[in-house]
Amino acid sequence: MPDTSRALLCHPIAHALSPYTQRIDAPHQATVVAGTATAMAAEAVIEFVEDFPAAAFRDLIGFERIWLVFAFHRSEGWKAEVKPPRGGGKRSVLATRSPHRPNAIGLSAVELVAVEETRLRVRGMDLLDGTPILDIKPYVPYADAFPDARAGWIDAIDAAQGRQSAPGPRRPRKPRPDGA
Repeated sequence: MPDTSRALLCHPIAHALSPYTQRIDAPHQATVVAGTATAMAAEAVIEFVEDFPAAAFRDLIGFERIWLVFAFHRSEGWKAEVKPPRGGGKRSVLATRSPHRPNAIGLSAVELVAVEETRLRVRGMDLLDGTPILDIKPYVPYADAFPDARAGWIDAIDAAQGRQSAPGPRRPRKPRPDGA
């Protein structure tokens, strides 16, 4: 059995510059924008850390989507069971997309709009401003898309409420006149 007593050390390679500063403002999933202030997929920037080599990301040009591997930097611990926003009772945390996980690591697929000198412009952001990005991988449709895959307890909710019935933020905030 592997030794799990040692900590895994990760360093951010970039940070999200997002229009969302509070969890209540952000969509629960990048494609579920109903209930957000604009009801549109948010544009954002992935700003690489100082001295991160452009050679490491230049060949992302031409990819329509990328995966962001990130840290839920505002997570305050976790529980074995959580109550998902789509309804029903408590579920095993690993059968949900809760940000409160044993290792506060997340995964989000976003649209890649542009590759720039020190950053990426993306659309469909669901991360909070300042979120540390640990890694980026290209979205490859033949390997990453399984449209006929079963989704466990979510299939029952889809059957009862309709596919993609996930709620957006519960109390969307209106943008302030000062843009904050």
